Amino acid sequence: MAARAAALLAAILLGALGAARRADAAIGVNWGTVSSHRAPPGVVVDLMRANRISKVKLFDADPGVLRALAGSGIQVMVGVTNGELASIAGSQAAADAWVAQNVSRYVGRGGVDIRYIAVGNEPFLTSYQGQFESYIIPAMTNIQQSLVKANLASYVKLVVPCNADAYESASVPSQGVFRAELTQIMTQLAAFLSSSGAPFIVNIYPFLSLYQNSDFPQDYAFFEGSTHPLVDGPNVYYNAFDGNFDTLVSALGKIGYGNLPIAIGEIGWPTEGAPSANLTAARAFNQGLINRITSNKGTPLRPGVPPADVYLFSLLDEEQKSILPGNFERHWGIFSFDGQAKYPLNLGLGNSVLKNAKEVPYLPSRWCVANPARNLDSVSDHMKLACSMADCTTLYYGGSCYGIGQKGNVSYAFNSYYQQQKQDPNSCDFGGLGLRKPRCSFIVLEAARRAGSSCRRSKRGRMSPSAAVPASSTGTLK
Repeated sequence: MAARAAALLAAILLGALGAARRADAAIGVNWGTVSSHRAPPGVVVDLMRANRISKVKLFDADPGVLRALAGSGIQVMVGVTNGELASIAGSQAAADAWVAQNVSRYVGRGGVDIRYIAVGNEPFLTSYQGQFESYIIPAMTNIQQSLVKANLASYVKLVVPCNADAYESASVPSQGVFRAELTQIMTQLAAFLSSSGAPFIVNIYPFLSLYQNSDFPQDYAFFEGSTHPLVDGPNVYYNAFDGNFDTLVSALGKIGYGNLPIAIGEIGWPTEGAPSANLTAARAFNQGLINRITSNKGTPLRPGVPPADVYLFSLLDEEQKSILPGNFERHWGIFSFDGQAKYPLNLGLGNSVLKNAKEVPYLPSRWCVANPARNLDSVSDHMKLACSMADCTTLYYGGSCYGIGQKGNVSYAFNSYYQQQKQDPNSCDFGGLGLRKPRCSFIVLEAARRAGSSCRRSKRGRMSPSAAVPASSTGTLK
């Protein structure tokens, strides 16, 4: 099926695709929505526009999000989810319906500027054990035909965001190759991308390299130079990004597509959930990355040629994401879930600092804390319930609230659940161990948010248990 699809795809490209204009390189963002406190899409679009962000990558094709993007001038990448790949790969009618529902209905004058369709999200990830590989080329073939029918094939490009584990090297970037089992499909994918003028999209995470390997040099993850540079013949690598990028360049060269444009689909640094995940590190990495990209220095194998585009991961925190990769997974945003900047950052887009979201709808200032009149010996089951639904990751090792004590942990967990349940009075009972409060005088929440920390230390230098109430509590979205 894949071979016939590849042949048909080549015919479509030769017969129907014109030379589509290439968008200028820029810093864009990923906008994920795995959150129980989702800011209204219109507020998020206004936030992007206020910060002059002109490119956004979505992980699906949410109608509310796309309607909010209409007329914004922001260039959009919509996504076919991995769960949709099989049906689209097996049915042209399904592909036609997907394009009609998620692309055609939104484009046009005053509509959504959809430039890319991401066919799957990291479908070649090793942990998927090949379950999506056979669907990619057939799905792309069918979607391409659908775009041709809709007269959109010369404008909307198909791409496949790949994880960096699709390629590997024995030691240095020049030895980069694709995983053996992916060589054939990567050659087909590169041929398609080259014919259509689309970039190869890769997600690169130096943070994960540092997190997963205790021997990884910390300074090599950043952009200020390294005391452990990697020497590869005449080329010297001082940061993990350049080394990873050029490993992909080498891998593409070995299948005959060494000049294929490369865009970075995801890259960033989390602010919570691991010892190396904090505001200082996140700011240093993201600002270093932006400065590196906008300097147009390129990499040793592509000097003077920066990536086609770079999409920061991510725009907002997503407190309902799976934490199987780590507790940090919910804390990648450069903004908190309600659009408040976590730290100063110059995106290189015209504003020297980030601007906060405006007109954010909040719930009233109410909290749920541990009842000081009750013994907490029987609280463990209630804690498990609260943290199974709400986000308690800042309480764990590497989080900003780690080590605040039992009462602090209980108050944080109870309140997180209470806010997640939209302040339903019944959600603060916990067998009589919870207590609703109309105000929280122990912390200045606005100051806590500006400081980017969920937990605040008292003047005596000790953490107040009530300071375990999340800084976002009064900022819980309606």
